[in-house]
Amino acid sequence: MGFFKTLEINDDNDKKSGELEPTENVKCLIIGSGPAGYTAAIYAARANLKPVIIQGMEAGGQLTTTTEVDNFPGYPEGVTGPVMMEDLKAQAERFGTDVRWGEVTSVDFSQRPFKVIVDNNKPFIAETVIIATGATAKYLGLESEKKFRGAGVSACATCDGFFYKGLKVAVVGGGDTAAEEASYLAGITEKVFLIIRKPYMRASKAMLKRVENTPNIEILYEHNTKEITGTNVVTGVTLIKRKGESDEEEVKIDIDGFFLAIGHKPNSDIFKDYLETDDVGYIKTIPGTSKTNVEGVFAAGDIQDSIYRQAVTAAASGCMAALDAERFLAEQE
Repeated sequence: MGFFKTLEINDDNDKKSGELEPTENVKCLIIGSGPAGYTAAIYAARANLKPVIIQGMEAGGQLTTTTEVDNFPGYPEGVTGPVMMEDLKAQAERFGTDVRWGEVTSVDFSQRPFKVIVDNNKPFIAETVIIATGATAKYLGLESEKKFRGAGVSACATCDGFFYKGLKVAVVGGGDTAAEEASYLAGITEKVFLIIRKPYMRASKAMLKRVENTPNIEILYEHNTKEITGTNVVTGVTLIKRKGESDEEEVKIDIDGFFLAIGHKPNSDIFKDYLETDDVGYIKTIPGTSKTNVEGVFAAGDIQDSIYRQAVTAAASGCMAALDAERFLAEQE
């Protein structure tokens, strides 16, 4: 089959180095295991599409790094991100979804059925593919970010802002997203420090005006984050303020939460040879659907959503993708 090679098993069951395992044929292959992937699996399994999920490097997606989730329907007392993902996984498996560990390392969408390789040696032939690989938030690269992730460090104000009601927070970023996050948090918290490394904001004039006219937002131009401080949770941040060409000053601020708003990177690199993406890398879908430019390939969740990026909207688009895949297969019969 060209792209694939069926592995011959010797009597001693040893695999020759570099050879592929036997090819598997599936009706619906789902790549990614966040709210979009699991919801797609629930609908696809109930439609008897016998879906297979490839979980990816971060099983459960970004929500596995989140503590409390209070804004997903059906959890009146709230739930932790990891528990919610296990609930969605269990529900998908209840209807027969085959959940696999592994990472998709290459694809060939040039013709149907599609060819997908997992972990460099596990080939699949798929009649439909649902891509739900999400987008990864960009971080500053500080060790203290990793230490306090989920304990005061967040990349989603809409998701986590509620927990800082009446407290002081900082937002890092200078674009429209940072301005929107700061404005949202200003309506909840006592004070928002907007940290910008340049002497100006990249945000639109409208967003800049909105931020400047919000009394409890303090814009800190030409400040860089040196370290996020605290013991078990965030209690402060140390900044470096640029005062001249070669003059700097260390500034310490007391805060309870630290929000990143410097962008996201869609996890779409391996699909770009076949699928249309925007300038950032989000997969383009036909408006009102999950359909990509390749018939039989669908995209759901944050991989195609640069605006909302919420668990509930990701789940909704996963539903759409499964329904689109089911209808597509019915049309092929």
